Amino acid sequence: MSQATTAASSRAAADAVAVRLSGVSKAFGSGNAALLALDNVSLQVAPGEFVCLLGASGCGKSTLLNLVADLDKPTAGTIDTGGARVALMFQEPALFPWLTVSGNLELALRQRGVPKAQRRKRAAELLASVHLSGFEKKRPHQLSGGMRQRVALARALALTVPDENHDDGKGTVLLMDEPFGALDAMTRDLLHDEIERIWRERDLTVLFVTHNVREAVRLGDRVVLLSSRPGRVVEEFPVTLERPRRIDSPEVAALAATITDRLREEVSRHGS
Repeated sequence: MSQATTAASSRAAADAVAVRLSGVSKAFGSGNAALLALDNVSLQVAPGEFVCLLGASGCGKSTLLNLVADLDKPTAGTIDTGGARVALMFQEPALFPWLTVSGNLELALRQRGVPKAQRRKRAAELLASVHLSGFEKKRPHQLSGGMRQRVALARALALTVPDENHDDGKGTVLLMDEPFGALDAMTRDLLHDEIERIWRERDLTVLFVTHNVREAVRLGDRVVLLSSRPGRVVEEFPVTLERPRRIDSPEVAALAATITDRLREEVSRHGS
C-alpha cells in the first residue's frame, strides 16, 4: 500500500464520526447571574456506536442532547452531525392524547414530508418494528407505560429512518434522554432488549442519557462520565463485554461498581 493510500485511509478513518462536539460550552443567562451548564466538552461518537452519558443530576446531560438535536445553540464551541438525520426521544412519551397511536406516527411522518398515501403503511411498519402491530387505533391512555415508550421510540424512528422515497444516504442519530427511567424493572429490562435489537437492525448511532449505571453498562459500547455542574467529560469507560448482556450479570455488576465508585468520587469532589 502506497503512502498516499495509507494517508487517505487514515483521513477517512478520522472522518468517520457521526457526532462531534468540539469545545462545547453552554451558559444560561448572562453576566453575574449566568449559569454554566456545560464547560468545554469535546466528544466524538462513531457511526453505529452506542454511547451512554452518566453524571449527577444537573450536570448538563439533557442540555447536551438538546444541543446535538439543534433545539438550542452552544455558547461556545461547535457541534457537527455531518448532516445526519437526528431525533430526540424524551423522558416522557409526550404523545398527543387526542390522536391514535397510528395518528401520532403519521404526524411525525408528515413532518418528514412522507406523502399522505404512504403514511399509514409506514406507520404500520414502524409499529411492527417495536412489536405493537394491532394497536394502531388505540389512544395513548389505553396503553401501558412501556407501550407508550415503544410508540415514542417508533415516532423517533419515523423522523430519522429512510424509506424508498427519502433515502438520502445519511446516517441516523438517535438521542435518548432517560427514556426508561420511570418504568418498572421488568419493563425496562424488556425495552433494553428492544432498543438493542432496533439499534442493530437499523444501524443507528445512539447517544443515551441515564442515571442508572448498570443500564449504561448493559447497553453501551462506551460510558462517558460527566462532572457535576458545569458538565465536563472526566472519564470514559469502554464496555467490551460480549452481547447480549444481562443487567444482573456479574460482569455488568463489576464494571458498574467501578464506574459508580468514580461517579461517587466526582460528586463528592464537587460537594453535590
